[in-house]
Amino acid sequence: MMRIQIVSFGNRGQIKIQQMAFMLLAVTLFFVLAGMFFIVIIYGNLKNIATDQEEENTLLLVTRLANSPEFSCQNSFDNVGTNCVDLDKIMVLKQNMSKYIRYWGDISSIEVRRIYPKESTIDCTLQNYPNCNSVRLYTSQVNGTYKTNFVSACRKEIENGETYDKCELARLMVAYNEK
Repeated sequence: MMRIQIVSFGNRGQIKIQQMAFMLLAVTLFFVLAGMFFIVIIYGNLKNIATDQEEENTLLLVTRLANSPEFSCQNSFDNVGTNCVDLDKIMVLKQNMSKYIRYWGDISSIEVRRIYPKESTIDCTLQNYPNCNSVRLYTSQVNGTYKTNFVSACRKEIENGETYDKCELARLMVAYNEK
C-alpha cells in the first residue's frame, strides 16, 4: 500500500506573511522614530536661531542708529565719518523720544555713554548738560540684552568766545527685548 502524506503548506506560508508584516511594521516604526528625532533636533535649535537673529538685528540697529539722521553728526562737524553721534541732537531727541521709538523695533533701551576721558554714569538732563556722561534716550520696563558699538560723541563747545567741535569716545548701547 502506498501511503500518501499530506503536507500542509498553509501554516508555513502564514508564518512567512506574518514575518513580512512585522518586518514592514518595524521598518516603518524605525523611519517614523528617526524622522521624529530629526524634527526634534531641527526645531530644538529654532529658539537659539531666533535669539541669534535678534542679536544680529540689534547689532545692525546699533550701527544704523549711529548713522541715522537723528543721531549722526556727519554734516554738523568737519571731517567726521561714520559712527559719529551728535550729543546736541540726542539731547533734543531725548525730549521727543516717544514719537520715534516705534520706528526702531522691539528694543527696551537706548543709551549713549561717554567712556573717555573718564567713565562715570552721571545722567544727562537739560540742566547739567554737557557736564554729564550718560544720555538715556529710552528705557522700558522690560529687561533686555545690551549690544554696544563704539562711536564718536561730538558736540559744539565755546571757549574764549570761539566755537569748536569737541569729540569724545563713547558707546552707543541698545538693549533688545528677549523673547
